[in-house]
Amino acid sequence: MRGSTVLLIIVAIIFPPAAVAFMTGCSCDLLINVLLTILGYIPGHLHAFWLIYKRTKAEETYGYGQYRYVGSGKYEPLQGGATAAAAPVADPAGAKPNYGATAPGY
Repeated sequence: MRGSTVLLIIVAIIFPPAAVAFMTGCSCDLLINVLLTILGYIPGHLHAFWLIYKRTKAEETYGYGQYRYVGSGKYEPLQGGATAAAAPVADPAGAKPNYGATAPGY
């Protein structure tokens, strides 16, 4: 666990919206955390700890500084990341998928 993560946890214990603001900036997550903290101190803590957990998982997956926050607790790798999702490959035969149908002709 990095020192910055420990600091975020300490800040989240004292004032959860501050920890969320440090991670996400002025975003929808900050507004959600402020509202959760106003409605009840524990929900604000849970939301802040969840965001810290997601950030820690992004560091483990993509490496330190090799990701960016895209909102809703989701992170994506920067360009050239080894674990970046590949572009979908088109069906060479040109057949369309059945979109959930279990038998032909539906």
